[in-house]
Amino acid sequence: MSKQSSSFWLTPNGIAAMGLIAAVSYFLFMEHRQHLFQFLPFLILLLCPLMHIFMHGGHGHGSGGRGGHDQAEHDAFQRGLEEGKKQAQNHNNH
Repeated sequence: MSKQSSSFWLTPNGIAAMGLIAAVSYFLFMEHRQHLFQFLPFLILLLCPLMHIFMHGGHGHGSGGRGGHDQAEHDAFQRGLEEGKKQAQNHNNH
């Protein structure tokens, strides 16, 4: 028998944790909103490198070998690139 694990956030403890996080976030925001608004532009700029670090994990950057799915995408990109070059040459010749 294979026991399938569910997400922590869908368990009663996870729902309680989300409620606690929401309550703390609300009161923290209400009491310190002047400070938060003061540093908001810097927080937005800080999000850029953090998103690059944590959100590009699925792209396969830095991996030596290409899987079948990645290779198919690469081939499709190359075909599109070649077709675009041909269309640009035809447009320039006319």
